[in-house]
Amino acid sequence: MAEKRKREVILAESAGFCFGVKKAVETVYREAEECQDTVYSYGSIIHNEEVVRDLTEKGVVVFDDSDAEAQVRALPEHAGTVILRSHGVGPEVYRLCEEKKLRIVDTACPFVNKIHKIVRAENEAGRRVLVVGDPSHPEVQGIRAWGRVDTAVIRNEREFLALQIPKNVPISVVSQTTFQIAKFKMLVDKIRELGYDIVCFNTICNATQERQAEARKIASEVDAMIVIGGKNSSNTRKLVEICSAVCPHTFYVRTARELDPELLAPFQRIGITAGASTPKHIIEEVQAIVRAEF
Repeated sequence: MAEKRKREVILAESAGFCFGVKKAVETVYREAEECQDTVYSYGSIIHNEEVVRDLTEKGVVVFDDSDAEAQVRALPEHAGTVILRSHGVGPEVYRLCEEKKLRIVDTACPFVNKIHKIVRAENEAGRRVLVVGDPSHPEVQGIRAWGRVDTAVIRNEREFLALQIPKNVPISVVSQTTFQIAKFKMLVDKIRELGYDIVCFNTICNATQERQAEARKIASEVDAMIVIGGKNSSNTRKLVEICSAVCPHTFYVRTARELDPELLAPFQRIGITAGASTPKHIIEEVQAIVRAEF
């Protein structure tokens, strides 16, 4: 009978909730427990399916990200409490909630709120603002809403060139908080090399930069890498991309249920990281499977 072995498991210290997500989740759970009226979530409070499902079971009405504004418009006045998601929202959403006389609980990440202020200030200074990020992501949509109508979202040099911005237009660039730092810097450098008057604001949050750097380091030192997080989580997808580039055996799972132990059998040294919206108990469940003797 073959002797069972214990594999080496390296868990990223930065795995799981960041400060902003932790605060947002604690806030919405507290409201769900203590609030006497109906609690609505303006979109998913964070991009984690398990958390959203649990909040729904606790009575929170979660509006879909794609039509949250329309659902608020359909509410009667004084309908209850609306939780504004951690990704941040545009000024029109605040105005709408106030118009509907809803009680507002704002869980927007402080880093995101900072970007909103930068966008508004740069526009007031007469500069055109570009947002580097995913145009379909709620955070990016919220950031763009604080700018002028010519505020555009780009992900690469090709999308920038397609805007055909005249060289005499001063440009200010901000980033989605979870964008890859290396890609952001490369894009800014290319725009600068084209001869534009550009001001760059590196608004990728420190926690994201540290998480990405740690994930890259661990992935380069292990036989296999596991990344845990929601399928709609931008920062988790970035981690998968980063880890896959240095570790061909990178697995992306939402929960422990999606992890097939047989796929891990060939690997002795396994790394684990998780997106900023991944609850601690899910990380621990994955760890337990990976640490099992084989």
